[in-house]
Amino acid sequence: MKKILLVVITLLTCITLTDAQQVDRSKFVKDSLDYYINRALTNWRIPGAAVCIVKDNKIVLMKAYGIKELGQPDKVDINTLFMIGSNTKAFTATALAMLQNDNKLSLDDKVTKYLPKFKLENKMAGEQAIIRDLLCHRLGFQTFQGDFTFYNTNLTREDVIKKLGEIKAAYPFRTKWGYTNAAFLTAGQIIPVVTGKPWEVYLKENIFAPLGMTNTLALSADMPKSLNRTVPHTLIDGRLSPIPYCQIDGLAPAGGISSSISDMSKWVLALLNDGKVGARQVIPLPAIKATREAQDIVGPTHHLNGETDYELYGLGWFIQDYTGHHLVMHDGGVNGYLSSVTLVPQEHLGIIILTNTDQNDFFEALRWDIMDAYFKMPNRNYNDVYLEKFKAQASVDEAADKKLKDSVALNPLPALPITKYTGKYINDLYGKMEVTQGLNNDLEIRFEHHTRMYVHLQPLGGNRFYATFSDPTMGKAIFPFNVQNGDVKGVTVKVADFVERDPYEFRKE
Repeated sequence: MKKILLVVITLLTCITLTDAQQVDRSKFVKDSLDYYINRALTNWRIPGAAVCIVKDNKIVLMKAYGIKELGQPDKVDINTLFMIGSNTKAFTATALAMLQNDNKLSLDDKVTKYLPKFKLENKMAGEQAIIRDLLCHRLGFQTFQGDFTFYNTNLTREDVIKKLGEIKAAYPFRTKWGYTNAAFLTAGQIIPVVTGKPWEVYLKENIFAPLGMTNTLALSADMPKSLNRTVPHTLIDGRLSPIPYCQIDGLAPAGGISSSISDMSKWVLALLNDGKVGARQVIPLPAIKATREAQDIVGPTHHLNGETDYELYGLGWFIQDYTGHHLVMHDGGVNGYLSSVTLVPQEHLGIIILTNTDQNDFFEALRWDIMDAYFKMPNRNYNDVYLEKFKAQASVDEAADKKLKDSVALNPLPALPITKYTGKYINDLYGKMEVTQGLNNDLEIRFEHHTRMYVHLQPLGGNRFYATFSDPTMGKAIFPFNVQNGDVKGVTVKVADFVERDPYEFRKE
């Protein structure tokens, strides 16, 4: 009876709270947000985060939470750096739109006007592609196509552009949207041709410095040298662990920037104030408008309130409507980091969320809960909904991985002598890798362009091996070897979908 009474009281309390929140959500940011964030960081196991809300040209909230590195006492502050990943793209697109405003180029200029060596496997597409195509992901590639070759490798920017031209696009030119990091890199490389200054220098002189973003770094190579920086984290076999910084300066215009919540607030304040800082026009308004013009359809998007709409893409920004409000937004993700930037221009509202783990949906859930509060919408507690889904998927993944580990523990013998699998392999796009013999019947793979990474292969029986990457971002997979008449002809390499969705076929040399 006491238990029933307790349940009834709890339900009544929840109903009362929900009704109150439906009537007046205005106190959420002022009175409840701190508790919400701290609880979420614990539940998601996020070491450190930083959050900023700007409204009507003022900072409503700017606060840092947690620690820079697991097991270390140093706390995050508002000037602590996080890698922002693909939130870099809006800076690159804005820089090119600024050059258009200065009549230094047109976004409708052909890419080959500035990069004569630029080619695509589809010859006509390479000849016809314009800068705008690069900035809105409509070259015809599938999302993340080629990124295993480009991401966190030793390839130069010139190498990336050359190899991009060797990929057979999944779709005809301009027929389908597909997120292409190497295209943004290509766009960024037009800046030095036009200005005589590298992408990173142009951004510093024309965006970072004028906005007062004094701590922001354009290159990932500079992040480890900073004195006030977070450390990236991920989950490895269910345990939160610090991991090395990714080195993605070969793709820097697509995702290389590191910034603090204080610096990012200056960027967002300027974008919501028509490019002005006080009376100074730092970013021309036509340049801002150019980046927010929808260029392509991404696909349908579904919200917890039951709304279904279409998400569009501008230049470095996703665009959608939500409860009658026009949103301009982007997420960013690199090894150990996830972030989001959201603009609601008509409401003069901006939301920035930075985290130093790549295993959370908190960065996404929080923005929707904040927007619902400002839009006077009922409390849907996106965070708990996202967390439940995340845990459910994690359980499925853990069960599948345990099954593979159990199979390995039975010590099954491979179909052929282990030395048959060793040797040098090649993929026409990626390049070379080498398979060598390890302990017992294990194998090890080293890649030509991922010089700091290896893959540990353990027999699953037959010609299949359980693959564990030393870089946890790349994931775990089954690598099947292609065997014909007792000879190994090749092997299928698969990385995590976060990096690239399709497998690579390496043939034995």
